[in-house]
Amino acid sequence: MTEQGFEVPSPHEKLIEHHAEHDSLAQRIALVTAILATIGAIVSYQSGANQIQAMFLKNESIRKQAQASDQWAFYQATSIKQHIAEDMAGIASDAGQRGKLLARAGHEASKKSEIRQTAERLERESLAFNERSERVLRPHERMALGMTLIQIAVALASITVLTRKKWLFWGAMVSALVGIGVAASGLM
Repeated sequence: MTEQGFEVPSPHEKLIEHHAEHDSLAQRIALVTAILATIGAIVSYQSGANQIQAMFLKNESIRKQAQASDQWAFYQATSIKQHIAEDMAGIASDAGQRGKLLARAGHEASKKSEIRQTAERLERESLAFNERSERVLRPHERMALGMTLIQIAVALASITVLTRKKWLFWGAMVSALVGIGVAASGLM
């Protein structure tokens, strides 16, 4: 700056400014990169949402399987009680005591059926949650692959600006289109 407050740009500065204003390749790449970043953000969000839902369903599957396992342990304990009551009734000398033990054995046998049904229902629910988890996770894998290809496209576009090699830009476009296609197949 001079004393009067005017700035006189050098010829070099004018050339750089002119080149920046009229560099259509850099402008196109900047626009494409911004669009790809927006698409990538949408894909990444949806992919993450699918992954979280799949994890929730997998946790429910594990919880149901644990409950089923608890029911099977209860079933075994009830079965042992039934066998003990039957064995004790077999060696009991008093008819009244034998009747009580056989009644106890019958009670345990009826409880076993109920426990078995509960355990089998919980196992079916666990399998259903597991299958739903796998169905929800499949699109996430495609969207993650698509997102990777979009990120590669952004990197190639950035390298294009630095090297001025237009063929890199076309490589970026191919990577972007394939990535968007793969990600879209996961969204559907």
